[in-house]
This record gives sequence, C-alpha cells and structure tokens, in this order.
Amino acid sequence: MPPGPPHEEHHFTASETVRDLVIGMADGLTVPFALAAGLTGAVAGNTLIVTAGLAEIAAGCVAMGLGGYLAARTDAEHYVAERQREEQETHDYTDRERWEVAAILHRYGVRGDALRLAVDSICADRRRWVDFMMRFELDLQEPQPGRAAQSAVTIGGAYVVGGMIPLAPYIVMTDTVSALIVSACVTALALTGFGWLKARATGLPATRGAAQTLAIGGLAASVAYGIAKLVGG
Repeated sequence: MPPGPPHEEHHFTASETVRDLVIGMADGLTVPFALAAGLTGAVAGNTLIVTAGLAEIAAGCVAMGLGGYLAARTDAEHYVAERQREEQETHDYTDRERWEVAAILHRYGVRGDALRLAVDSICADRRRWVDFMMRFELDLQEPQPGRAAQSAVTIGGAYVVGGMIPLAPYIVMTDTVSALIVSACVTALALTGFGWLKARATGLPATRGAAQTLAIGGLAASVAYGIAKLVGG
C-alpha cells in the first residue's frame, strides 16, 4: 500500500445498470405512448387502446429483456475468449508480451529502472500479468457474475414501469382525447424527471440531462406517432 492516510473518494460504479435502466425506461416511455396516441381517434373507446398497449408492453418487456440478456452473454463470452487467447500468448510469446507491458507503462511515464522493476513485478504472476493486459491493452473488464440475468431483469422491468406511465391515463379515463392530453403531459414529466435522475446519478449537469432526455424522447415519440397516424390513415 502507498504511504499516507486513506481518504474517501466518490466515484460512480454502476454505469452498466444505469445503461440498462436508460434503455428500458426510454423505450418504455416512448413506444407505448406512440402506440396509444396513434390509436387515439381511430377507435371508439379506450378499451382497445389499453389492450393493445398492455400487449405491446408485455412483448416489449420480453424482447428488450432478451436482447439485454444476449448482449451481456456475448460480452461475457468475448471476455473469456480474449482472456484465454491472452493467457496462451504469455506462454507462447513471452518476450513480446513483456515488451507490450513495458510499452504500456512507458506511455504512462515509467522509465529506466522503475520500468524494468514494474515489468518484472507484473509478469512474475501470470494471473496479474493477464489481468494487466486485459485492462490496459484490450480495455476489457471482467463482467460481473450473473450480469446477463441482471441486465434482462433491469431492462425488462424498466420497460414495464416506463410503459405503464403513458398508458395509465387510458386505464383510468374514458375519453380518448382527454386521455391523450394527460398521457402526453405525464410522459413529458416522466422523461424530464428520468433525465434529471440519470444525470444526477452519473455526475452530469442535471438540467442538461433532463432537457436532453425530454428532447430525444419527445422526438422519438413524435416520429413513432406520425408513422402510426400515417399508416393508420
């Protein structure tokens, strides 16, 4: 351990979870809203809109969750394959791999005897050596155990929560036009609040995050609504 008293540092370490929440919530807020808005005026009442919306949320939850699961599994399999290849290279091409360690450290300003000692220390332990190469040569970090299942649940759950927000007015109200107006308002508020929370969690300016999420989500919903109205006549 380096000398000196320890101090507390605050860093954001849940970027993958936030990414999954963003993917699920953003799609959940925009797609069901666009579907419900597109059906407004084309049907006699809210029953069909609610039924179609719930069906879309269920299908979207499964599809998005499965997509997140497969993506995380692919990342994990890629990491394992690259680690096995890197381990084999430390056996087959020892001198070249040591040179690569030295080249990486050299970029960080390590020179002379300090460089030689650092290379010897890193390469003295095969696991530490491979860990170093995975992190600094390939820029890959080992996925957390159960990451695929966690990603599926997070994305799918966020999609359901987000999807129920624009659909709720159609469930509790009878007039389709009034429900559309309320749905648009609550969806806009939800997008703004979600963007604000996302920005706060990642250390970005909260106001900019809220405005950005509202603008992007609003644009996506508007495009989807326009296509739905165009197709539906």
